[in-house]
Amino acid sequence: MATSAAAHLTDAQIEDFGAELDAIRAEVVDSLGEEDANYIRTVVRVQRGLEAGGRGMLLFSGFPPAWLAGTAALSVAKILENMELGHNILHGQWDWMRDPEIHSTTWEWDHASPAEFWKKSHNFEHHTFTNVRGKDRDLGYAIMRVTPEQPWKPVYLLQPLYNMGLAAIFEWGIAIYDVELEKVAEGTKPWSAAKSQIGAIWRKARKQLAKDYVLFPLLSGPNALSTLAANATANLVRNVWSHAVIFCGHFPDGTETFDESRLDGETRGQWYLRQLLGSANLTGGPLFHIMTGNLSHQIEHHLFPDVPSNHYARIAPRVREICERYGLPYTAGSLPKQYGTVLRKLARLAFPGGGAAETAAPATKTDDAPIETVVLRLPVRRPARLSS
Repeated sequence: MATSAAAHLTDAQIEDFGAELDAIRAEVVDSLGEEDANYIRTVVRVQRGLEAGGRGMLLFSGFPPAWLAGTAALSVAKILENMELGHNILHGQWDWMRDPEIHSTTWEWDHASPAEFWKKSHNFEHHTFTNVRGKDRDLGYAIMRVTPEQPWKPVYLLQPLYNMGLAAIFEWGIAIYDVELEKVAEGTKPWSAAKSQIGAIWRKARKQLAKDYVLFPLLSGPNALSTLAANATANLVRNVWSHAVIFCGHFPDGTETFDESRLDGETRGQWYLRQLLGSANLTGGPLFHIMTGNLSHQIEHHLFPDVPSNHYARIAPRVREICERYGLPYTAGSLPKQYGTVLRKLARLAFPGGGAAETAAPATKTDDAPIETVVLRLPVRRPARLSS
């Protein structure tokens, strides 16, 4: 077993670390107001405009420029709806507005998985038990080996291949994953419960399928087949993009996993520490961050999952500075390089063994340089309260 990158911290330092993060969260929550409300409403308007414009152009999809422009617009609209809107709204990030149209209890997203299933498997199970082996089912999504501590099975030899298939149908893979079929096979979940969930997924999914593959193609008249192909392409683009962003936030080199005993008596500071060590960021510009649903700031999202995503870029330097003072890793890198480490890890762990889990280390990373793994050992001091 590798030594955790946080092994040098005392219990008191861990709680001080948590207190500093609590202070950042409190400042953000206290600052929420009209500017934030305008941001999310603007994203909603842009997303809906892109979808309407894309579908309008695809009525003439037989004309190649209209097909390309319409498919691009629809792809971006679907990515925005899933990433910056659906995922974050369902986390309750915008519930403070008390707007019934942008609320976690009323929002239903353009995704095969019903919102209520997603909130259980993702908001509760994943964010509560982040990277705890045996508790966080998102570690490999029950079909892949992503850490050496997972027992090897012959089926994992194929995981580099079926990972590509999963990327192509990611929303459907997540919907099926939410049913917990592996628990049915183990006998720990009754088939009747799984069957009920499958029925709920199908009732929603058939509406999604009818919209993309029946209604809008038929509205295109003689261009029906090209419109159907465009809609399928937009869904493929959305799925592959979501898969890449999510895998890069959880499985690249530098992230840690934890034994279930880690949860015994876990304090607030220890919870924050586990979120940090189990997450990784992606570097990029403002548009890139929006297109990832700000999950390019996966560290900040795991630390503050219910804080509005438009604040992650602003608080990220503060979080990184705190990590540097405590000698903790802040793993970050470009999308191509991080995804490369994910694919390499999936290939390596497809075979028995895989070696001890790598110790995470602070990443002082630029887009054009490799991730550096120098663990800082700086004196810990508490800064003055940061202004918003």
